Amino acid sequence: MSDRSPKQCVILAGGLASRLGPHALGLPKTLLPVAGRPFADHQLSWLAEQGVREIVYCIGHRGDQIRAYVGDGSRWSLSVVYVDEGPALRGTGGALRLAYDEGVLADAFAVLYGDSYLQLKLQPVLSAYRAARLPALMTVLRNDGRWDRSNAEFDGTLVTRYSKVEKGTFKWIDYGLAVLDQSVVGRIAQGHTDLADLYSELSRKRLLAGFEVDQRFYEIGSPEGLEELNRLLTARTC
Repeated sequence: MSDRSPKQCVILAGGLASRLGPHALGLPKTLLPVAGRPFADHQLSWLAEQGVREIVYCIGHRGDQIRAYVGDGSRWSLSVVYVDEGPALRGTGGALRLAYDEGVLADAFAVLYGDSYLQLKLQPVLSAYRAARLPALMTVLRNDGRWDRSNAEFDGTLVTRYSKVEKGTFKWIDYGLAVLDQSVVGRIAQGHTDLADLYSELSRKRLLAGFEVDQRFYEIGSPEGLEELNRLLTARTC
């Protein structure tokens, strides 16, 4: 844990957009138009404003379109590199493991999904990660089943249980942003795997810090979510 002041963010943007169907418009999710701009523009602008300097894009499905639009990231004052899964998608965990194997991960980095729109300040999250002195931190929202199914338990300091498949009395939900030490990525098996498996393991071992967020998240992975965010951001520009 030599560097606990991460300036790098990994964006997981290789998914198939299967829930969107014809709403995908032949585009990868992260390039869907939202309030008149490709979603990636909103996300990258926010990351640059929050002090991020390096982006690792994990791409796969229609990843060439992401490369063509984002390029080297200079229009957002960012430096961008790409990790390409190719046609054999590896899942969120497998994509992150590929980035680890290719040697592009910083000692510590933030990670988020390419279809998530978040409303928070990044610096308090990074400060909490440094203070926790644990290899991972997950942002969590008290959800109580309001937005998607709750999947975590949080005791105010640690995420003590996390699962996307177990049923139970979960009250919290993964907000969509985590901070990881590079070393824990080596725990992820090569091949196809879900990042949730790593989070679940870390929570069981009491190695997953938590940071509470009080504003809801938005996502564009479904037609309903896409329309909801479009309404929100369009209203802000009026």
